[in-house]
Amino acid sequence: MKIGVPKEIKNHEYRVGLTPPSVAELVAAGHEVVVETMAGAGIDFEDADYQAAGATILPDARSVFAAAEMIVKVKEPQASEIALLEPRHLLFTYLHLAADKPQAEGLMASGATCIAYETVTAQGGGLPLLKPMSEVAGRMSVQVGAHYLEKEQGGRGVLLGGVPGVAPAKVAILGGGVSGINAAQMAVGMRADVTIYDLNMARLAELDMFFSSQIKTAYASKAAIAAAVKNAHLVIGAVLVPGAAAPKLVTREMLKTMKRGSVLVDIAIDQGGCFETSHATTHEDPVFEVDGVIHYCVANMPGAVARTSAFALNNATLPFALKLANLGADAAMAADPHLAAGLNVSGGKIRHPAVAEALDLPLN
Repeated sequence: MKIGVPKEIKNHEYRVGLTPPSVAELVAAGHEVVVETMAGAGIDFEDADYQAAGATILPDARSVFAAAEMIVKVKEPQASEIALLEPRHLLFTYLHLAADKPQAEGLMASGATCIAYETVTAQGGGLPLLKPMSEVAGRMSVQVGAHYLEKEQGGRGVLLGGVPGVAPAKVAILGGGVSGINAAQMAVGMRADVTIYDLNMARLAELDMFFSSQIKTAYASKAAIAAAVKNAHLVIGAVLVPGAAAPKLVTREMLKTMKRGSVLVDIAIDQGGCFETSHATTHEDPVFEVDGVIHYCVANMPGAVARTSAFALNNATLPFALKLANLGADAAMAADPHLAAGLNVSGGKIRHPAVAEALDLPLN
């Protein structure tokens, strides 16, 4: 199969769909890989590194799309990229369609087969292609939250871990999944006062055992979330409903009870965000303020640590990319129901039930 890797064009997105080691694996399996010039420059890979791995370098995205059958990316295709897709193409990338109807309609119009990383499942549960970026985003959420709590950033002027004689900041983490547990690990490491909120009591019990006395856990009732928001210095939204829009857990009214200079970090922003006042931001302009509360809602958070993120993502996606290339999309999905769960759009139709429901479009 001919596999194409365009350079990412979303704001401050430096990751790349395939690293040179991944290219070498695909080439060794008998496939042809074409890479847009400078596609890996953001993580310090030159064109020569890709050529050494067996790839052919092409001058622009149009050339890559024209030459390739499968397009491997990181972020959802932008409008100029959707315009290059054809029915013959297989697109393998993050899509997050539940919060992006225009993109969904564009992909439907293209006729391409589009498999989303974020809805591929794993045996025994879980989302293996979302997990590495959820780990990165969870850890980053505490890092950026601590930064924006600083006074010169507009924050309350609170040190996350406090000092002897001065209490640490209170951190509320909404969601005890992959992002939530990684956020908690970082916050605990910085000596913050951490509470994790979740609706799954079994998960809360696991977290209680894992962290022991280092954190507190609480059932995520509306009343508990309202109290958490009122008292917290940093609130991290880490909820996920696979393929669907994120639930709005924190309302505008709750926001009015928060301390001025507190910080919200919305990891769920790719799926629409879990705070009512959230809207997607970029690394170029990452925060905004509502009622004196700082909102960090960057839709491609892991892009800030692009080298770590690109390798972590490739570790997870490469086995699936190989399967798709070796067997073709239809046979690969027929052989692997977990990969088939990643199918969001094909033949001009929505194929994933959660996406169809979120966008109020027919499921086929």
